[in-house]
Amino acid sequence: MDATTEAIDGSVTEMLWDTIIVGGGAAGLSAGVELARAQFATSVVDGGAPRNGPADHMHGYLTRDGMAPGEFVATGHAEPARYVGRLVRASATDARHAPNGTFGLQLDDDRALRARSVPVAAGLADELPGIPGRSERWASEVHRRPHCHGHEVRGRTIVVIGRAMGAVSKHLAALMRRYNSGTTFCRNGIQISAAERQRLLAYGVRLIDAAVTRVVTSADTAGGNPVAIELANGETVGCSALFVAPRPVPRDAILTTLRAAEAPVSGLVAVDSQGATSCPGGWAAGNVVNPRAQVVAAAGAGSTAAISMTGRLLAQELSAAVSGDLLDVGGVN
Repeated sequence: MDATTEAIDGSVTEMLWDTIIVGGGAAGLSAGVELARAQFATSVVDGGAPRNGPADHMHGYLTRDGMAPGEFVATGHAEPARYVGRLVRASATDARHAPNGTFGLQLDDDRALRARSVPVAAGLADELPGIPGRSERWASEVHRRPHCHGHEVRGRTIVVIGRAMGAVSKHLAALMRRYNSGTTFCRNGIQISAAERQRLLAYGVRLIDAAVTRVVTSADTAGGNPVAIELANGETVGCSALFVAPRPVPRDAILTTLRAAEAPVSGLVAVDSQGATSCPGGWAAGNVVNPRAQVVAAAGAGSTAAISMTGRLLAQELSAAVSGDLLDVGGVN
C-alpha cells in the first residue's frame, strides 16, 4: 500500500482514492480512522456544517460526556491524518458510478475526485417549526433532543411544542415529564385522541390546545423562566426550556444520485447491518440513514461500515493481484 500512501502527499484530484467519505462528523470520522489505519488511502470530504454545531455540549458518549460538539469534531479531524487520511474542506454536490465500478465526486469548489468506494455520513438537517422567535433561541433555550439536554433542565419549567412530527411530539411531552412535574405540552395543531389525552393528563402533563404564535423573552427572568411562548388565545406561558420535535431531512442527495434503494416504510436510504447500500461500493452510516442515532451510535455505525468496506476493497485487490492489474486498485503497485 506504499504507493497509495505516498500519493496522498500530492493533489487530491490526481489519484484514485480507496475511499472518499462524504461527511466529517462522528460517523464519517470514525470510518476514516478505521480505513486509514488499515492503510487504505482515505479522504474525508466535509463542508463544516454539523447538525449539532450550535449546541454547547453533547452527552451519552462515554469519556466524552459534556464535550462541546465543535471540540469533538476538531479533535476528530486530526485523527485520520495520523495514518493515511486527508481532510478535504468542501461539500460533495454530485456523484457518478462509472462502468468500471469506481466513483466520481464533484465538489462545490469545482474539484473532482475519484474513489473505489464512497461511504456517505453527511447527517441530516432539522426542519423546525416556523414560529417567530424560535431560531434566535435555538440550542440555548429551545432544544430538540431530550437525551442530550433533558438532564440539564431537570427540575425546571419545561414546555414542549407540537408540530408536524405528531407521534414524536407526544412521546417527547411524556418523556420530558420525567424531568419535571411542571411540564406543559402545547398541542399546536397536532391531533390527540381521547385515550392519548387521558394518558398524558394522568401522567401529569399539562395540555394546551391553543396554537403557539411566538417565542419571546419572558418577563419572569428573575424567577428562572427566561423564555415564554405567546398563544393564539392571548395567553403567555413562561418556562426555562422549550423542546420541539423537528422533521429530520437526511442529507442523502449523493446516495439518491447513485440510485441507492430506499426502505419502503421509512423512505430513508436502505442499508444492511454493515451499512452497505444497494449501490455496490456505496455505504451509509449515522443520521443520514438513522435520524435517532446519538453521536456515540453514529460513531459506532461509521466504524462498522468501515470494517465491512475493508472486506470489499481487499477482495478487489486480491482479484487484481491475480490478473496483474494492480495499478487500477487504489494506486497499489
